[in-house]
Parts: sequence; C-alpha cells; structure tokens
Amino acid sequence: MSLTPDSAPQTPVDTIAIANDPARSEADWYQHVYQGDRVPQLTVRAVLMGGALGMLMSAANLYTTLKIGWSFGVAITACVLSYVIWNAFRILSFGRLSQMTVLESNCMQSTASAAGYSTGSTIATAFGALLLLEGYHQPVWIVVSFTIFTAALGVFLAVPMKRQMINQEKLPFPSGMAAAVTLKSLYSEGAEAVRKAYVLIGGLAAGLIVGILNTGEGTLGILDRFFLKTKLHLADLMPAAGYATVNGRQLIGFGFEPSVLLLGAGMIVGLRVSLSMLAGSLLLYLWVGPALIALDAAHLGAAAYKISIPLIGGGTIYHLPRWALWGGTATMVFSSLAALALQWQTIARSFNVLRRGRNRPAPSELDQRMASIEVPLAWLVTGLVPITIGLLTVQYVAFHISIWLGLVAVSLAFVLSVVACRATGETDTTPIGAMGKVMQLVFAVLSPPAASSMHVSLEHNLMAAATSANSASTSADLLTNLKSGYLLGANPRRQFIAQFIGIFFGTLAVVPAWYLMVPTKEKLEAFNPPATNMWRAVAELLAGGGFDQLPPSAKMAIVVGALVGVCLPLLGKLLPKAAPYLPSAMGLGLSWVMVYSNCQAFAIGAVIVWIWTKLHARTADGYSVALASGFIAGESLIKALIAMAATAVGLWAAR
Repeated sequence: MSLTPDSAPQTPVDTIAIANDPARSEADWYQHVYQGDRVPQLTVRAVLMGGALGMLMSAANLYTTLKIGWSFGVAITACVLSYVIWNAFRILSFGRLSQMTVLESNCMQSTASAAGYSTGSTIATAFGALLLLEGYHQPVWIVVSFTIFTAALGVFLAVPMKRQMINQEKLPFPSGMAAAVTLKSLYSEGAEAVRKAYVLIGGLAAGLIVGILNTGEGTLGILDRFFLKTKLHLADLMPAAGYATVNGRQLIGFGFEPSVLLLGAGMIVGLRVSLSMLAGSLLLYLWVGPALIALDAAHLGAAAYKISIPLIGGGTIYHLPRWALWGGTATMVFSSLAALALQWQTIARSFNVLRRGRNRPAPSELDQRMASIEVPLAWLVTGLVPITIGLLTVQYVAFHISIWLGLVAVSLAFVLSVVACRATGETDTTPIGAMGKVMQLVFAVLSPPAASSMHVSLEHNLMAAATSANSASTSADLLTNLKSGYLLGANPRRQFIAQFIGIFFGTLAVVPAWYLMVPTKEKLEAFNPPATNMWRAVAELLAGGGFDQLPPSAKMAIVVGALVGVCLPLLGKLLPKAAPYLPSAMGLGLSWVMVYSNCQAFAIGAVIVWIWTKLHARTADGYSVALASGFIAGESLIKALIAMAATAVGLWAAR
C-alpha cells in the first residue's frame, strides 16, 4: 500500500471520522487525513494572531482564577475570534490578504492556548498564596523564570505520550475534538458556523459592557465620572433589599451580583454543580454562619474561646468564607483524591506509555514517515536538560529548595503529567487541584517544618508542588491541542513549536498583568480568591502550626468536609444510577469558599440553560457554550484591563 498522503483533501466529516476511528491504523491516518506537508501551517501570521489572542486571554484567565478559582480553555474562543478578526482584516485590505488555512488556525489555536491557559495558574495560586502569607510580591525575575520553566517543562514532558495516547489509543480528548469540529465548521462556511461566531461575538460584547457597568466606585476616575453623568452604574440600579444582617452586621456577599461572567460559568458548569453550590451557600449563610455567630456571642467572656467568624470593614461585616474555607477546602481536596483513587485503572493505564518491547522490529516505512513528522525524543532530551538546570537554579536561589528536592519535583512532574494527560484524554477533566494537594503533602513530608523555619517550609511546600502541578497542566493542554491537529491532519512537530512559542507570549502578558491587577496583599484579599485561599490553607496546615491556630469549629468543619468529600464519590461509584442526583462534592466545597452572590449567579446561569434546553434543545446545544464563552471572555478581559489601568493610574499619580 502506498504511504503517500492523498492529494485531494477529504470532506470535514470523513477526515475527523477516519482520524478518530480506533480501528484505523496510523497508515490510514497518514494516507487519508494528514495534509501537513502540502497545506501552510506554522506561519508568522498564525503565530502572531495566536500570540496576540493568547496574551489577552491570559489576563482574562488570571482574573477568572482570582475571582472564582477557575481558568477556562481558550482554544475554541481563540478559533472563532481569529476567524472573525482575520476575515475583517481581509475586508479592510480589499482582498489582498489571503484566507488562513485550517491548519494555520490550528497552529494559532496551539499558540493561543499555551499563552492564555498554561502560564497563569501558578501565578494566581502558588504566588498568590505566597503573597497572602508573606505580605509582599516576589521579584519579577522569579515570577518570569518560574512561569517559563514550569510551562516549558510540561510541553516537553508531553512528547513521549503523544503517539501512544492520540495516534494509537485514540483517547477522545473532548475539548480538542470540539476545537477541531469548530474549525471544520468555520471553514465549511455554513450558516450554522457563522451564527455560532455571531453568538460568541455578541456574548463578548455583552461581557465587555456589563464588566464596565458593574465596576465598583472609586476603581477608576474616568468611570466614576461616566457613572455620575449617565446613572448607568449597575450597583446603583440594583435594589438594596436582600442584604441580611446578624447582630446589626452585614454578611459579606449575601446579595445579587450583576455579572455575566458568573452566569456564563454556571451555563458551562451545569445544573448539578451550580445547584450544589447554591444549596451549600444557603446552608452556610442561613444556618451554620448565624449559629456560630450566636455561639461566639454567648462565649465572649471566655478568654480561651476563639471567635469563629472573622470581622472585616472595621468590625461591621461578618466574613463567613474566611471560616468556611477550611471545610470547603477539605471537601474539595478529599473528593478529588477519592475520585482519583477510584480511577486507579486510568492511572495504571497511564504508564503503558513507558513500556518498551525487548525485541523491537526494524522500523517500517510507516515508522520512518511518522518519525519525520512526530516530535522526536531527541528534542525531549535537548529541552529537558537546560529546563531542569534553570528550574533547579530558580528553586534554589529564590526559594531555598535544595537540589535533591528540586530534582524530586521535576521527576514527580513527569508522573503527574502522565496521569493528567490520561485523565484529560478520557474524561476532559484535568485533576490538577487534587494532584497539587498531593504534591503539597509529599513535599511537607520531604521538607518537614522541624528542618527549617516556617517561612522556608511554606516556600518549599508551595513552590515545589507548583512545579509539578503547573507542568502537568501544560502537558495536558498540549495533548488536547495535538488531538485537534491529529483530527485535522496537522504536522505535530510544527504544532509543538507553535505551542512552545505561546509560552513566551503568555508570560509576556500575564506577569505584568499580575503585578498591575494585584499590586498589594490587600487587593488580592479583596478578590476573596478561592483557589489561592485553598493553596494557602493547605500550606499553613502542612507547614506546621496552622492547625493549632484554628478555632474548634473550623477543625470540626475540616473533619466533616473530608467525610463528605470521600462519601459522595464512593456513593456515586456504588450507586451509578443515583449518581446524577447526588450533590456535587466540588460544588459543595466551592460554596463554602466563595461568597453567596457568586454561587447564586452560577445557579441562575445553569437554570437559564436548563430552561433553554427544555424550550428549544437544538439551539441550546448549538449556542449556549458559545454565548457563555463570550460572556466569560468579555467580562474577565475588561475587568483585567480596568484593574491594570487603575493600578497604572495610581502609580502615575504617586510620582
């Protein structure tokens, strides 16, 4: 059989079906789907477009991570925006610019995804936790180098897994498949694809407008003047009722928050998780919180009694999540670990990629052809040596992490990357939160508090764990994008290069965004950042001394949260028919880390999609995710820009 790729391109449905059919061999894929040698792919315009969109989305994802503890994949949003923007450029050039090919857009997707998704999670979580614990920012060179090295490590660690998981096992990687189908639809120029693009752009515009109109007073002078003249400030238009008080003090966040970002998040997350969040938050605000406040009030005279619910705002506001985060964190951590343990078969299969036959036959013609387009293992070695040296240097100089402990972090990064890629490929869920907590526990054992000061212990716990977790996240992101390329017939070697380049675009944007968006510890605390607070809480407990500082009620919340977190996944496994009706452990945990208004907005978004599906299932399935993605991208992007502009204005005024 000839191994020359077909000269005529296949139809969109045929190529994706062939590439995703487990019965098809690599030879079938190479002959019928692969077109990376005859269609432009890794071009300057594709990389620049992906880099520009990724830089914007990195700031947006940094904001969402701080606001709600989530970062969202940017691949599909970038594909649609790139298609619309480039066609606008073509119109303005009167047709002198040629259309981007589908493989150029796929390369653009890889660059944008690496820039927008793979660079900000460590900054918002590990560096954010350090800021909360230490009260000051790390120097720029530390943040830049750590971000680049951990992301680059993840990109290179994915190399040996690609052919096994994508070419041979054909794991679904649902988000990667969705991005490929989206690109095929756009390039088919069908009416459905055009409408979907319009819906996303409309959601983006709505997010931008709402993000401006719900900006808090005093954030930016020009907006304050605009609100004064137009009377369009959403906070002023919302009714004042609904803000409950206990003992004459308000409960923080117990009201309505006009945010399409949160609505969009609920539309994507779904009804089960969102309603679990609402139920858990109502439990906290209407029963548990007031009960603890009453208990504290009855024991104010006892010197040994520790007050459970902290006060802020000069003693005028009860901050329930600052107590509840202990129970919420325990629920999420233990539910994630339990779910991971129940997937032991997935984890075991992850390491099939490491097996090598003892008597390997001579390479066939197919092997030679595939080797010429796949990323060679030589690149893995060439990349890992300088990356590992650089990462060990940064860890040692910046965080006093010994060389041997740094090597353990790099080694465990590979183990986590294998598991993360397998889990993402099979379930479209990357369990970085759970695995990050496991790594914090591992490094707490390897670097116990007695061996160093509390300050050094905290740094070891956070940054060594962040090395492994961020690298694993980046590996899973690369394989998701390589899945798209495989379905479209792309050259994986060129796509790998595009992904690697995207790391530098993302770092160039997200590091300044971090310092401008969060100039001080107080500004970070104002976000009440769920993911950041979880990393900080776990580090405090594991680094020593933290557990003893908690009030008895918080210790009890940790125990109860852990039991809930373990029992719900077990019940779902034992009673599969009842699983869809059980509360979501992740939703319950988040409800005690976030304020009520955020949980309520999630639930509203999920209910909107549920009603929409009941009324018109076809349009809901086709457009709800596009609309929600636009909401999230639009509001988070403008919020990030406003926060950065406010900081820049403040710095200029202070000169």
